[in-house]
Amino acid sequence: MRHRTSGLLDTHRKFLPRRKRPTPGSWRIDETHIKIKGKWSYLYRAVDRDGQTLEFMLSERRNLDAARRFFKKAITSNGVPNKIVIDKSGANLAGAQAINNIMKITGTGKSVEILQIKYLNNILEQDHHFIKKITKPVLGFKTFHSASATITGIEVAHMIRKNQFANNNRGPFKVFAKLAA
Repeated sequence: MRHRTSGLLDTHRKFLPRRKRPTPGSWRIDETHIKIKGKWSYLYRAVDRDGQTLEFMLSERRNLDAARRFFKKAITSNGVPNKIVIDKSGANLAGAQAINNIMKITGTGKSVEILQIKYLNNILEQDHHFIKKITKPVLGFKTFHSASATITGIEVAHMIRKNQFANNNRGPFKVFAKLAA
């Protein structure tokens, strides 16, 4: 039996990368924390220089493996950026350097410029406030799966509000209905 919330997750995986507008080559990447089962989990997020959401991923841990998975997911859905701006997080730096090493070994392209400048990530920090404003009244989630499905829905709704989808000259409801169809 298929779980009710898996429909939104399927929508995100199948349709969003094809319907999003092209993204510029400069990304801002950071993570924020969300409480699940009384423990902190981490929501990795990437936005472009204009504040458009590129990718997001919920992880139980904040370490090299999680950062590497997030970078691979973001690059798969949006292409390789010219530069990545991160904060002073060691896991994010190691994840970005691991992606650069993989690209050098496979010969798939030039390396990505990695900048660790705290204040260039302000646009992403402000975007985190939108997610926190909605998830804070929940006071934590009971399961990881329900948190993931809820955050996916919140992110998709936020992306619709920011007019991130191609042919978004219709209202938000029509865009959502087309994505869900």
